[in-house]
Amino acid sequence: MRIVKFETWWVARNKCLFDKARQGAAQMNWDVVVLKLTDESGMEGIATALAARSGATTEDYLVRTIAPVVLGRSIYDRERIWQELWTIDRHLTFFPVYLPGPVDVALYDLASKHAGVPLCDYLGRNRSSLAVYASGNFHATIKEYVEEALRYKAMGISAYKAHPCGPVEMDMQIHEALREAVGPGYTLMSDPVATYTLDEAVRVGRQLERLDYLWFEEPFRDFELYKYTELCRTLDIPIAATETTRGANYGVAQVIAQRAADIVRADVSWKDGVTGTMKIAHTAESFGLNCEIHTTTMNYMDMANLQVSCAISNCRYFEYFVPEDNYRLPMKGDLPIKNGIITVPEKPGIGAELDWNLVDAACVSHRVMQA
Repeated sequence: MRIVKFETWWVARNKCLFDKARQGAAQMNWDVVVLKLTDESGMEGIATALAARSGATTEDYLVRTIAPVVLGRSIYDRERIWQELWTIDRHLTFFPVYLPGPVDVALYDLASKHAGVPLCDYLGRNRSSLAVYASGNFHATIKEYVEEALRYKAMGISAYKAHPCGPVEMDMQIHEALREAVGPGYTLMSDPVATYTLDEAVRVGRQLERLDYLWFEEPFRDFELYKYTELCRTLDIPIAATETTRGANYGVAQVIAQRAADIVRADVSWKDGVTGTMKIAHTAESFGLNCEIHTTTMNYMDMANLQVSCAISNCRYFEYFVPEDNYRLPMKGDLPIKNGIITVPEKPGIGAELDWNLVDAACVSHRVMQA
């Protein structure tokens, strides 16, 4: 069964979800590009691609560099296509970290639809549901963090991860306020996406240990392996890393080898699709580590994350990026969360649908390539 059509829709969101300090001077509309692969039978595989800074850049990579590799190929050539795209990346393409994962997701969606089963069954189901933690964005005040955590606790979600806004002193105040607000026993994590010094990270980590936080995530940039190794060696609280590590499973393997993370991170957008994420999860499992699947910031691709998470055993939570309205586009409906648990849909493939009326209404560009 060959792929005969490769389509993209650049969908505008016209909304920046970061403050000026994190957005910088460059425009950041947080758009998405929808990808559809159609095979000879007319069956379709769907994915979405991040286009936070430039929809044109994402669209161009997909159309000019990835489509020629995919068109005319068997829908089951996933590993061969995955390896070929890595060869192209090595020779002066240098894909953004959020590409080429979406094409791998679309191929898996297509193949599992042909099999007539949910993607997690196609991969090999381990479970059908997962506990959710609410993962908030950056806020300007301590009050906003506390209100957000309490709101999702009241909704029945049993864990909350803060993205404290910095500097270090402010982050520590946020940590204290959150623990006081939610009370003992409620699960909290901290993910400052920071550029702490090693000494600052040790100080914050000691505080998080005292406050009984579950893990401490991304206090440094992911390539600062010396600092991560020293932090893991020094602290008792687990250190989560590799969210933006380049090289998919190859990059994460180097982090594990240098004992630079206690928990690794992966997702189907930033770690080269289902193929890359499964390779990372299995590598981590072999070393006795959890692979906590990271949000793609797109609800549709997070449904693919859910399918992968239910096909592995070393992931404890589903990351629920909130507020959900910011990340729904262009998926139809809400994530299937009830009483703090997200459950795999029993439909073939990824199990979610796009709102094609919304896609058409917000479409900046639609491009079609055929074999």
